[in-house]
Amino acid sequence: MSNFEEKKPHAVLTPFPVQGHINALLKIAKLLHLRGFHITFVNTEYNHKRLLKSRGENAFDGFTDFNFETIPDGLTPKDGNGDVSQDLHSLGESIITNFRHFFDELLAKLQDSATAGLIPPVTCLVSDCYMPFTVDAAEEHALPIVLFSPCSACYFLSCLLSPKMYLNSQVPFKDESDLTNEYLDTKIDWIPGLKNFRLKDLPRLIKTKNPNDLTIRFNTEVADKCHRASGMVFNTSNELESDVMNAFYSMFPSLYTIGPLASFVNQSPQNDLTSLDSNLWKEDTKCLEWIESKEPRSVVYVNFGSITVMSREKLVEFAWGLANSKKPFLWIIRPDLVIGGSVVFSSDFLKEISDRGLIASWCPQEKVLNHLSVGGFLTHCGWNSTTESICAGVPMLCWPFFSDQPANCRYICNEWEIGKEIDTNVKREEVEKLVNELMSGDKGKKMRQKAIELKKKVEVDTRPGGCSYTNLEKVIKEVLLKQNQA
Repeated sequence: MSNFEEKKPHAVLTPFPVQGHINALLKIAKLLHLRGFHITFVNTEYNHKRLLKSRGENAFDGFTDFNFETIPDGLTPKDGNGDVSQDLHSLGESIITNFRHFFDELLAKLQDSATAGLIPPVTCLVSDCYMPFTVDAAEEHALPIVLFSPCSACYFLSCLLSPKMYLNSQVPFKDESDLTNEYLDTKIDWIPGLKNFRLKDLPRLIKTKNPNDLTIRFNTEVADKCHRASGMVFNTSNELESDVMNAFYSMFPSLYTIGPLASFVNQSPQNDLTSLDSNLWKEDTKCLEWIESKEPRSVVYVNFGSITVMSREKLVEFAWGLANSKKPFLWIIRPDLVIGGSVVFSSDFLKEISDRGLIASWCPQEKVLNHLSVGGFLTHCGWNSTTESICAGVPMLCWPFFSDQPANCRYICNEWEIGKEIDTNVKREEVEKLVNELMSGDKGKKMRQKAIELKKKVEVDTRPGGCSYTNLEKVIKEVLLKQNQA
């Protein structure tokens, strides 16, 4: 290996093993690769098998300076369908107890390959903040590590400060009456940077009555490791979450906003990684042909993400709400979307939507959102979906499920005013009304205009000279290349 190659920085990137986290960290991997890094991207064996199934056996071969490696997840193999998201509680337990050992074995393997002259030595780690064991590994190997938060900054801040909820006795809740809508509507004023937030907008960990709950233990572990990392990056911009980021800057000395990543990648030079994707389900590409035939801004795109599940009753309410709106819609339905079984629609529903509705199993979401025919997005409000919708200038209808989604929904509807929320106990009449308002009402037009304005602002942030663009250059120079410069 030449001296030049030996000096090439080598980053190991490790996402939390679910679809949304993988998607976001892969975007960072591409941005680093464009800037001269050798990349090792680490998936679990379970997820990599799914990727090969969805993308093709050779889909990840032949990329220069971009390799994929796998580690076990420590879980018992799933019976039957191996094409579903794994249980998050089980993953959390295994991450805390098993993953460090698997990761150490991988680093040793990479070191052997570097010694043999096959790859450059590992010079830095970039890890999902929800893989906290990587900080211990970085310290042991004297490597700089950047932790990446794939969720919104407002949600991460509320998780980080969750122990304060216990200290001020706001949680754990005393009994079931505390979980009523009236109490959960209580405004909070003790988390800096969060304006007009309610208890219901905070992480679900506030609902636990057990301080030793896994969610509490896991978030405490994450908070500790974040304070020990060399730096932190967020998939957001000061434009999107200025108040929250101002609160964060006083807590962390090396904190960088480098998003929205969708806008960043869209504006980056194209190279041989353009075809590299991370969808764990096989994409149904006929949906792109279908929306191609529709009028501009006429289609409602519906996707509840990779983890949200619902009852059959709620699915039926969404279905008839969409049908009764009379608007064209593309609805993505995963195999595991409905609790306890597969999705089977009535012949009456299928007949009603035959000329204007398409149901698909998965799709290239960013291509769909950026298509001229798409005028609105019915979403679970995951942070990837939220930022991708912003980057496409598409307003939203929001049905948050868990995690950061209620907080994101609050921002979408109240701070940015580019969406409307659908009640948790969804009814077809409300869906029909809100879909029509979104697609053809005066409020929908105002939301669309605000979404387009926000799109333009984040594009400025992520192009050369913009804040997020500058921050990526800074985190590379100030943190990731520190060892190379030594």
